[in-house]
Amino acid sequence: MGMLDGKVTIITGGGSGQGAEEARMFAAEGASTVVVVDLEGTGGEKVAAELGDVGLFFALDVTDAEGWRRLADTMVRTYGRVDVLVNNAGIWLAKGVLETSPEEFRRVVEVNQTGVFLGMWAVAPLMRDAGRGSIVNISSNAGLRGGGMPHAYAASKWAVRGMSRAAAWELAPLGVRVNAVCPGFIATPMIQGGQKTLDHLASISRSGRLGSPEEVARLVTFLASDQSSYISGAEIAIDDAYTS
Repeated sequence: MGMLDGKVTIITGGGSGQGAEEARMFAAEGASTVVVVDLEGTGGEKVAAELGDVGLFFALDVTDAEGWRRLADTMVRTYGRVDVLVNNAGIWLAKGVLETSPEEFRRVVEVNQTGVFLGMWAVAPLMRDAGRGSIVNISSNAGLRGGGMPHAYAASKWAVRGMSRAAAWELAPLGVRVNAVCPGFIATPMIQGGQKTLDHLASISRSGRLGSPEEVARLVTFLASDQSSYISGAEIAIDDAYTS
């Protein structure tokens, strides 16, 4: 038996990196449906195809409320429910407060924060109606500390933590769990700067290496599964003690 046997799941930002690895692991753990959500041309179609019959690609800009409504309607018509939502989509901006333009700040917040809200706004009612569900919101260790972190990115990831806590409190009586995962330095395409940057990040990690998307996917899979049935409102760092 798999940890997610028979579950209907959605993963945003599923075309690459952590999201793609989460999609693969969900399928391996028995999910009956893995909806890979991403923009057109970002690899989501390929990842969904890898998953065989359980994979489905849905093109969506996570900042588009009407697109989220269409996804929710599709899930109800096709599957009758959603058991798991992973709000993984996000963008990176390596700038401080003095360098960030208002337009750049708004864009980061729209994707990283508003996108998470819209996911919960669209999908949580389906979980409420079913009386169960698990939402996993991907924050960051930039949402656990301020010093040395890019301004807009850190602001948006701190917001994800607060949103997750508030939603967990509100939705717990309805059978819906909400948790936040806070990855540290993970070897994904989001890290820019080539091997020099990767080596630097590994050097400041406590164990001297980067984390892998698979390691994050294992944690997300646990939180998505019934094995974490009494965990809600948690913020779990997966960052090699960087924020300890």
